[in-house]
Amino acid sequence: MKIKELEQKLQEINVPKEVYSILKGGFPIEQYCITKNGDDWEVYDGERGNKSGLKTLDVEERACEYFYKKVSKHAKIK
Repeated sequence: MKIKELEQKLQEINVPKEVYSILKGGFPIEQYCITKNGDDWEVYDGERGNKSGLKTLDVEERACEYFYKKVSKHAKIK
């Protein structure tokens, strides 16, 4: 999946937007983040100004799948 599909899937399973940050960069407090850094994709937990649990991937689809697995546990069942 790519970024647009990732955003759509997270909305479909009702993950609150305050849980994650997509392509915003920086160090959002207590959010899962996915960003593009040069040719690489970074997935990390924004925690106290740090990139905690940083994983760097070279393919958008792999990064999105990894991010989805991390964030989907916060889905709100209706």
